[in-house]
Amino acid sequence: MKYSKRIIAILLSAASVFSGFAAEVKNEKNSGAKAPSNSKVTFVQNLQNILETGDMDKAIAYFDSLSAADTNDTGLMLIKGSLLISAGKLKEATDLLNSLEEKDPSNIEVLEMKIIAAKAAGPKSSSAKKAAINKVIALDPNNATANIELAQEQVLNHKYKTARNYYKKALISAPKDPTALFGLGQTSYYLNDIDEAKIAFKKMLALNPNEAIAYQYLGKLEAEDENYKAALEYITKAIEIEDDNYDFYMDLGQYSRYRGKFADAEKAWTKAISINPDYFLAYTYRAGLYDEQNKLSQALNDYRKVIETNPDYYFGYEALGLLAWHEKSYDEARAAFEKAYSYNKENVSYPLMIAACYIKAGKLQKAKLFLEQVMKSMPDKQTVEFSMVRLYHDQGPGNAENDIALKIPKIDKTTPRGKMLYYFALYYELKGVETLATKYYTEVKNMQSPMFFEYRLAEWSLDK
Repeated sequence: MKYSKRIIAILLSAASVFSGFAAEVKNEKNSGAKAPSNSKVTFVQNLQNILETGDMDKAIAYFDSLSAADTNDTGLMLIKGSLLISAGKLKEATDLLNSLEEKDPSNIEVLEMKIIAAKAAGPKSSSAKKAAINKVIALDPNNATANIELAQEQVLNHKYKTARNYYKKALISAPKDPTALFGLGQTSYYLNDIDEAKIAFKKMLALNPNEAIAYQYLGKLEAEDENYKAALEYITKAIEIEDDNYDFYMDLGQYSRYRGKFADAEKAWTKAISINPDYFLAYTYRAGLYDEQNKLSQALNDYRKVIETNPDYYFGYEALGLLAWHEKSYDEARAAFEKAYSYNKENVSYPLMIAACYIKAGKLQKAKLFLEQVMKSMPDKQTVEFSMVRLYHDQGPGNAENDIALKIPKIDKTTPRGKMLYYFALYYELKGVETLATKYYTEVKNMQSPMFFEYRLAEWSLDK
């Protein structure tokens, strides 16, 4: 179970008696006195030794050795509560904390730990978390733990201004709290308050020069001003501190790419992939880089990984379909366009590409059966798009071709006109009429308006 630095700090604060008891042990040794075997000092010393072995269950069980009197010690019970939370034994932790609260309803440390236990339990304990937060705020309006939790809830709802106000309240009582400082910096960044964001992140670094995430965000702030050299310096510093952070290498790749350092960008995203090969984003960025450099087979392989790692990434299917088409992998291209079509039934490009893939693969009858269903689903039978779908289905005759040839130039908008020109060209290519195919492909290319993916397909066709 992972916790934020702030939560870890709260858990450890409950165990702050360790340091006090350790001092007592030192004093006893210096005075020559022998600590009683059942004293709290000895208990905590032994508990520390058990925790150093990593045996959390044994550490929790060791509390059974406490005397009846010591089980009423709130400090010791808070240590037990923190261990129960860390071990994921949330029901036991909650029961213990509830009993401590009954005994002392105004104990802030107990209530803070109740917030943490409820948060760890998830949505089912949201009401318990809210109740604990309200009690803490009533006792201490600027309490850092409660205000930070309220802020983080607002961040999840994208209410950054409200979140920032909570972080500011937390900083009144805990001006050096790294979580509150980071939250202030991050929400200021989202609100485009660059100056306040920089102040917060730089204060984090003044307090702890090893706050890698502060360097990362300072890099983001420089990138906002297109100062990619400074951004690179900051993210490089972050990586020096934390060299296994996926997000850091994603940023390193972007800043390198913006500076024209394509080999460095590729290296950064490759490193990100090695850190988390099951996440899609680095594959997407690297695929785009390969595509720009005309390394199309490598781009195709990366888009395959994009879809494998994130089957819901809609844009990946279109890119995969294009590149598979370029590689003459028509069944793969068709499957990709079918998936894209399932996400966007309004885009006529997808069914036309699906039909073309069928025809390229020698499956004309399947193309016809598919297009029959497409035509039934198209509400307006008078559009050029419908006429084009019917043309692919009917494979002629000449009157239909002439009708479309007259309609396409009358399309006012550039993108729809360019798309229809492309599919008219592709229709003739599939029919083996190369002169007309070349004519219409050339018209697409001469538009010099690559705002639709068919523009690239037209270029590829002319480059054959």
